[in-house]
Amino acid sequence: MTPEAIRIVAQLRREFYTLLAAMIQVPVNISRDNPSTSCRSMASWIDDRQRLNYVLVYAYIAPDALVPKRPFILRIAVNKGAGLLMNTKWRKDCRGLNQSWYFELTLLPEEILDFLPWVVSLIESQDDYSGSFVETPPHPLKVKMPDVELLQNAWTQKAWQYHADSKLLCI
Repeated sequence: MTPEAIRIVAQLRREFYTLLAAMIQVPVNISRDNPSTSCRSMASWIDDRQRLNYVLVYAYIAPDALVPKRPFILRIAVNKGAGLLMNTKWRKDCRGLNQSWYFELTLLPEEILDFLPWVVSLIESQDDYSGSFVETPPHPLKVKMPDVELLQNAWTQKAWQYHADSKLLCI
């Protein structure tokens, strides 16, 4: 990644995690990046069933020195990427990772903070055992699953189009 992309991801990640911690109804731990172990910072919390849940914000693809015109697209991953949990301290009352659900949203950097309340609502709908989530997203989505109730992987339409257009330019 270019130094500018690294700076933008770090800034958006910090802001997203801080605002998430303020909005969610349980204590949230925000870990720091650990370059020596390649662990990214993340926000984590223990749900009412004593399971560890977490959110990662990272660059899905980004410009770098070799491909400076590569698109800059981020991903929000909830409970996905468990191999990255080495930097999380487990509480004694934690019964392990929440593996009952996960979600990934791929979006442009300018869209991420708009999605924060929507992501919090999605998380809270899972914690309420309702399993139903019908809140309208702040930007149109391209869902990769035919059934919205099984929503696990989505892209914003702008990110999807930007990614598709950049592939055409590279041919």
